[in-house]
Amino acid sequence: MRVLPSERLMSGNSEGAPLPDSRSELPPVIRRTEFVAYALAGLLLIAVIAVLYFAKAFFLPVVMAVVAGTMLSPAASFLERRGVPRALGAVLIVIAVTTVVAFVVALIAVPAMEWSSRLPELGAQLKEKMHVFDRPLALWKELQTMVGGSEGLPSLPLPKAEWLQATLEFLSPTFAEFLLFFATLILFIASWRDLRRAMIMNFGDRDARLRTLRILNEIEVHLGNYLLTVTVINVGVGITTGIVCAVTGMPNPAGLGALAAALNFIPIIGPVAMFVVLAVVGLVAFPTIGGGLMAALAFGGITFLEGHFVTPTIIGRRLSLNALAVFIALAFWTWLWGPMGAFLSSPLLIVGLIMKEHLMPENSPQLPQG
Repeated sequence: MRVLPSERLMSGNSEGAPLPDSRSELPPVIRRTEFVAYALAGLLLIAVIAVLYFAKAFFLPVVMAVVAGTMLSPAASFLERRGVPRALGAVLIVIAVTTVVAFVVALIAVPAMEWSSRLPELGAQLKEKMHVFDRPLALWKELQTMVGGSEGLPSLPLPKAEWLQATLEFLSPTFAEFLLFFATLILFIASWRDLRRAMIMNFGDRDARLRTLRILNEIEVHLGNYLLTVTVINVGVGITTGIVCAVTGMPNPAGLGALAAALNFIPIIGPVAMFVVLAVVGLVAFPTIGGGLMAALAFGGITFLEGHFVTPTIIGRRLSLNALAVFIALAFWTWLWGPMGAFLSSPLLIVGLIMKEHLMPENSPQLPQG
């Protein structure tokens, strides 16, 4: 008896399932060329990350200037429509932004320098206030000894002047990086219109030109709106924090409010750092722990409302950002470029999402909502 191809049994199949008679029914197989392409793409990505990491002194100021210039380009276009030459408008915008930043830094630097000169005294006061935790720590040490632990809790060293100096050196860029940033920022804003035209005309296909124009327009609009919206929100957080510090009797409420506004530009890390600063300052300035933590707890409530209600309501209408994507971008760029990378994480994520939407559109049918 002749056996048809569709009735032949698969080798090793005890249930006797017939072999598929069509190549379309076979499981997908990754071909060697596809594997080589994926491997080369992975190696290229690793090489790019390594270059960005080791050449931070060059790429960080340039990328920072390009992102900031894209955010400030709408202001230069506004001045140009009012008859101000674009080059002069770029210089005026950079001077205005630098003045505002210098004013905020001055508000923060004056109390910071005063407190840094009193670090030993403040450290002794803080250590004295923390005696209330001696009994819980002693109980913890006894419990650790009972379960076989050989050592107690490690003692945390108090900050010293050397620690503060090393931190400032890490956060402060060099003069060459400052010069590279400001020169690139002014030239980028002044020549952004010509750069846009050159990038668009670089493509010969009409569809590619239109796609590039849409991408550049969306990036400029979204980054400009992001900077304006986030700045307004952070100024509100800073003013509210300053008022809370003044009401609770914290020292130098204006400087603490300015620090809260500046740190709030860094997602997640900034509010946590500000909470720690308020807690430490409050514990040193007030005789009781409850009174010292009032401003920090109030700031925690302010940032909770801002992070869960105000910012998602305003920014979410313009461009939805996934919380996991924001966190991963923050962790990656902070590891790569430090605090400035943390500031750039959200704008770079916005640029990546816009490019992904235009270069890799989702044409496939969507899954039904469950």
